[in-house]
Amino acid sequence: MDRRRYLSGLAGGTAVWLAGCSGLAGRSDSRGANGETGTSAATDASAATGEPGNATTAGGTAAGVPQSAGDVELPVPRSELDRGASEDAIPAITDPAFGADWSEFGVELDPNERVIGVERGGEARAYPLAVLNWHEIVNDEFDGPLLVTYCPLCGSGLTAERRVDGEETTFGVSGLLWNSDLVMYDRATDSLWSQILATAIRGPSTGETLSLVPSTLTAWSAWRETHPDTEVLLPPPASEAIGGARPRDYARDPYAGYDESRRIGIGGEEFEGELHPKAEVIGVARDGTASAYPFDTVTSEGVINDRVGDLPVVVTVDAGDALVAYERRVDGDELTFEPAGADAMRAGGSRWRRATGEALDGPHEGTQLPRANDASPMFFFAWRDFNPDTDVYGT
Repeated sequence: MDRRRYLSGLAGGTAVWLAGCSGLAGRSDSRGANGETGTSAATDASAATGEPGNATTAGGTAAGVPQSAGDVELPVPRSELDRGASEDAIPAITDPAFGADWSEFGVELDPNERVIGVERGGEARAYPLAVLNWHEIVNDEFDGPLLVTYCPLCGSGLTAERRVDGEETTFGVSGLLWNSDLVMYDRATDSLWSQILATAIRGPSTGETLSLVPSTLTAWSAWRETHPDTEVLLPPPASEAIGGARPRDYARDPYAGYDESRRIGIGGEEFEGELHPKAEVIGVARDGTASAYPFDTVTSEGVINDRVGDLPVVVTVDAGDALVAYERRVDGDELTFEPAGADAMRAGGSRWRRATGEALDGPHEGTQLPRANDASPMFFFAWRDFNPDTDVYGT
């Protein structure tokens, strides 16, 4: 069976994996309520059939003209959105706090815990999935308004500027899913946003896309090694969430068992395909062509030189087991890469750091390879849902 990536601290059985994206952690019937009627991750199953809040009733565009995002016609019909929870039942973090580690909580963040790492303005921050599994969205102020999101059902992370129509705003969890993926809302326009597409799919901002910010999904130990002065997001109550939501048990994974199951999303649909649905892949899409690179295959080959449409790419895994993909064209020349140790690769007379794509020495020293992927690594089923004609490297 293909190696699949597991969230750190797996505990308990499979009964609780619906907690996060499905919103079974509590219920909120209106924006701003705290959603704390339940006492555990699976307390209030009635949230799954809650009626849409304000954000779910928005549709169309300001001009009333249909738009599209790739092959998707916009606005997405309301019938294609699944209600997993009431709005804000999964409370987004609105006032994050940071520290050097979690020592003030009397616990140590597992070195293998996966984090979304962001570097801006010469500083670095890490956002642990141990927190994002429960809150899904962080509204941060980090060299400008920053949005950090993670969908546990799809294994997908996205970071972007927290602006809509040029104006800073706050994002929350709508409780809706589209293709099993997190649907966000923004408080400025009440539009609904696809997390993976980073695009408004219903409401006044339909068709608008968020400006993406580069990030890395990797192990806490690997991120801290390359960014020794990094700050790390502290869980509530140090960080504040919508409605003053109570802290969760951040040492417990509410999705234990989900990675192993062949069923996807909150409906539990059985997935059929050439890969296990939860196999982690990194996807690259260009010129109407899409390719997925499975973690197992990339690890086995070490470094993959490939082409997606007209884009020459190199795909590898860094020392923190993070899948990365870069454009392998430098100053108009296509480079061919080969492994050069666990944390580097070699091409054009230079060694390049796998984790960052930066040339460490030689004629290209200091040169940065552009990222080839717009979306973070994610579960295969999620990549295929948004890229149905994707190729799968190695199959």
